[in-house]
Amino acid sequence: MSDIPLHKIRRNKRLTEDPGIALSPDMPSSSTAKAAIASRRNRDYNTGGRRNERYVDDSEEETALIGTPYGEDGDDYDGTRRNLSPVCRTPGPTPKSPGLSPKDNSRTIPFNPPNKVQSRYPPNTVRNQKYNAFTFLPIVFYEQFKFFFNLYFLLVALSQFVPALKIGFIVTYIAPLAFVLFVTMGKEAYDDYKRHLRDREANSQRYLILSPPSDSVSLSRSHSPTDEEAYLNTHANTRSVPSSSLRVGDLIHLEKNQRVPADIVLLRTSESSGTCFIRTDQLDGETDWKLRVAVPECQKLDEGDLVRLDAEIYADAPIKDIHTFIGTFTMNKPPPPATESQSLPLHPLPPTVSPLTVENVLWSNTVLAAGSAVGFVVYTGAETRAVMNTSHPETKVGLLDLEINKLSKILCAVTFALSLVLVALNGFRGQWYVYVFRFLILFSSIIPISLRVNLDMGKTVYAQQIMNDAEIPNTIVRTSTLPEELGRITYLLSDKTGTLTQNGLFKMEMKKLHMGTMSYGSDSMDEVAHQLATAFGGLGEHGSLATGAQLAIRGRRDMSSRVRDVVLSLALCHNVTPVNNDDGTVTYQASSPDEVAIVTWTASLGLTLTFRDRTRMQLRTPGGATLSYDILDIFPFTSESKRMGIVVREISSGEIIFFQKGADVVMTKIVQRNDWLEEETANMAREGLRTLVVARKRLSSTLYAEFAKAYHAASISLEGRTDAMAQVVEEYLEHDLELLGLTGVEDKLQDDVKSTLELLRNAGIKIWMLTGDKVETARCIAISTKLVARNQYIHELSRLKTADQVRDQLDFLQNKLDCCLVIDGESLQLCLNLFKNEFIEIATKLSAVVACRCSPTQKADVARLIRSHTKKRVCCIGDGGNDVSMIQAADVGVGIVGKEGKQASLAADFSVTQFSFLTKLLLWHGRNSYRRSAKLAQFVIHRGLIISIMQAVFSAIFYFAPIALYQGWLMVGYATIYTMAPVFSLVLDRDVNEDLALLYPELYKELTKGRALSYKTFFQWLMISLYQGAAIMIMSLVLFENEFLHIVSISFTALIINELFMVALEITTWHIYMVVSEVVTLFFYIISIAFLPAYFDLSFVVTLTFAWKVAVIVAISAVPLYVIKLIHRRVAPAASSKLL
Repeated sequence: MSDIPLHKIRRNKRLTEDPGIALSPDMPSSSTAKAAIASRRNRDYNTGGRRNERYVDDSEEETALIGTPYGEDGDDYDGTRRNLSPVCRTPGPTPKSPGLSPKDNSRTIPFNPPNKVQSRYPPNTVRNQKYNAFTFLPIVFYEQFKFFFNLYFLLVALSQFVPALKIGFIVTYIAPLAFVLFVTMGKEAYDDYKRHLRDREANSQRYLILSPPSDSVSLSRSHSPTDEEAYLNTHANTRSVPSSSLRVGDLIHLEKNQRVPADIVLLRTSESSGTCFIRTDQLDGETDWKLRVAVPECQKLDEGDLVRLDAEIYADAPIKDIHTFIGTFTMNKPPPPATESQSLPLHPLPPTVSPLTVENVLWSNTVLAAGSAVGFVVYTGAETRAVMNTSHPETKVGLLDLEINKLSKILCAVTFALSLVLVALNGFRGQWYVYVFRFLILFSSIIPISLRVNLDMGKTVYAQQIMNDAEIPNTIVRTSTLPEELGRITYLLSDKTGTLTQNGLFKMEMKKLHMGTMSYGSDSMDEVAHQLATAFGGLGEHGSLATGAQLAIRGRRDMSSRVRDVVLSLALCHNVTPVNNDDGTVTYQASSPDEVAIVTWTASLGLTLTFRDRTRMQLRTPGGATLSYDILDIFPFTSESKRMGIVVREISSGEIIFFQKGADVVMTKIVQRNDWLEEETANMAREGLRTLVVARKRLSSTLYAEFAKAYHAASISLEGRTDAMAQVVEEYLEHDLELLGLTGVEDKLQDDVKSTLELLRNAGIKIWMLTGDKVETARCIAISTKLVARNQYIHELSRLKTADQVRDQLDFLQNKLDCCLVIDGESLQLCLNLFKNEFIEIATKLSAVVACRCSPTQKADVARLIRSHTKKRVCCIGDGGNDVSMIQAADVGVGIVGKEGKQASLAADFSVTQFSFLTKLLLWHGRNSYRRSAKLAQFVIHRGLIISIMQAVFSAIFYFAPIALYQGWLMVGYATIYTMAPVFSLVLDRDVNEDLALLYPELYKELTKGRALSYKTFFQWLMISLYQGAAIMIMSLVLFENEFLHIVSISFTALIINELFMVALEITTWHIYMVVSEVVTLFFYIISIAFLPAYFDLSFVVTLTFAWKVAVIVAISAVPLYVIKLIHRRVAPAASSKLL
């Protein structure tokens, strides 16, 4: 019996009902069932049943088994190598491994798995490309020709290859369409190539994976190893592989600042405590470092032992939730020591099962912040949390483009009706269907292809204006097809951290410290530091504090003692760890930036945290003495408890103290009765400060021993463990605490956030804040940013569990639409699952909504839901990798380049450097872009309609013959050199100057109604075109009855001058380029007459009769419209004109 390793038995002393399984004492109750199932499966799976079936004819596995050190130590590893002692095993039915079920994607992965197991899971490749070599042309063509007017142009162009339908030059139909397609294809190909390069860079990053030492190293165990062999025994072989080659079951070695390439279970770290910090900013948007814990059994082992380990990891099926992980670590057999004696245990030990939680896992795309680590890959590629929370980008199409697409269908119907009417009036003679098609082609200019060219060029101009604006430097337009969308935004969905608040560890500032009879503001913190130094001046040689008995009775303590107590409690009650950097500086890291800010504040007063591990903490006083404390228990902050506590024992005096800090709503019931706490917290909340109540309780050794016993008993219970532990803490500790003080901290907002939100709200934009932060934090930010108006009621929905609760809350909100809603992610998901339409109907009517604890996909789902329900334009803005899905799901995505990197910026349609730039981007550039494009689109349609009406009148007079009025170069020139520059100059027009647009954001509200381009304005332009086309053609025939052969030159000249006059009539604010384009275009037209003798008789054109008659035609065509416009300005002026 002396050969039995007693410490192993002691570790497995606590057995469950199943004698073959030892459960770890810290297994969480939520995963108890999972652990039991997984462990039972592991046991049966190892006993020659399923496992032998799976591996029996796998030569690689057989080789691996023979080569392992277990083959050398005398254990029985013949056919049933993994059969442990029958004492620990009970034969039974073999359960189906979840890894084999087509529906259940959970997995049990052995260490050093064979290829057969690894090949079952997806490859670890990153792919963000939209196309490949085979799909590029089909998808691009589909995206282009799904728009009606593009398809219409294509059919018209193809018709010109039919001789009976040919009219004019084929190039006039083919060239514009080809130009648009080539530009679009080139842009798409370039964008996709850039995505390919980024993917290739990510996939080719090299990582070290561990593999077992060679057989020769194993054989060296039989004799005394040399130094080299001893090193090889404790270190595994490594080989470098690209990220794309990693597979489930690989052991991967990570160094500081390396990106985690897949979801891995943390086995071992370079820190002796088995912990490491990771940066998760590209996953959840939070910049604070997160603490992760290695599997305790593996932390004790060397790398060489890890690769030889006979163990398995069970992982639940991959899900999107980054805050949840259920798994188990099963050690089937402990690794043999480096030097083995010949004696063996009498009975093999049962396998030990330890729970794995999210604390033991590093998700893909996080970064190892310090030290080095070894991990076990459990999810790769499409199954990683990062990929599952990222949606594929959709091709975004502006609302203006969709509206024009609808109008083009109406124009097509008008064209077809006009053609049919003309053929009908002719009595459907001869090949009337051919005549219908010829008329359709003659009237094809009603839907001008130059519309696409003009709009695309206009978008380019708007993009350049945005990027060249000196007041919003470094703004980048990544999607040049959407500038007009910036002028139509109704909902703004914003991230919090790094978007509204400053992104960094010192983004908070202590504003107030209140201790009942005394209060210190931010301007008197030097007095607090002085009082603290005074209090610690009386320390003894060993730096010990006076005990409670030596202090004066509470209420008569001097001022410095009270300051010392509250600052000391803040310096001890936290989860912050100081990290030494390579350059000698110290950085504080914690799971919450709030904690870091408070510890930084105590350090600025002179009480500095110098050391901390899982069991001990040291502080340096203002006088340079060191205070050392044992950490006995920590009760971390949760959204449910809203408080954090710690039990420490001062090493020098042995005094045990329980410190607690938390939200006033819970701490009020825990602390001793007082008359000032409630009033002061209300005062601070009104100032937008986040409040924190600080209290303590001194514990006797006897009381703490009783508590520790009860708490330990609760912690090992398998059912209701969390509630049982909370009950013990409440019973022994959380009552009659001594209230030490109240702190008020203020989040440092980004520059001009308050004024920006106010302007956007006045512009009629409803603002939602979606954040992964806590409810309390988000609520305070909503107040401090003025997202919530002064005295506005804030309604909080959190921890809703049932449909009845949701229904009651929605009924309340229905009658309280002027409030701000604060809702947590769990309740939000419940609302969306049960009452999606009712919830979104009510929520979209509220003035402001704050959603907390939102996952990346929840943010994207909310954006899509608002879009689909309201049919309004939604803009999303964020700065982290967790905001990418939301940005891509929005109509307009804006990314902020910040400390979290450029992931959001690269995925967005517009990239800015700070939140306040939104004001100018929307209220000035967005407004101008939409107004200009709306005017430009309608004018180009008018330009095509007017010439088609003239063609219809001409055909009607000439016995309904489908003969072109204008052919060849006249048609080419009409859409290009004769009208293009003046019409396109409308993209420089503006109705108000920049200062007025920003001073009166209400002007923006008018645009969101879509009145600049609507069916009403479209039919107005349709009537204008009908009147002017008919007037020009009929007056040409009336005034030039004797010169009928010159009808082309007469009507065409009147048409060009009319269009130039109409452009001038539409301009609100003249620009130098507008004047130049009008004058130069007229000059070019006059010059070109001399070079087109086929259409113009020069001797006739230069006569005075020609000039005055053309002038009369233009006057009849255009002057009535000018008069109507003047009357309209007087009777119903535009909102902008009232400001001028």
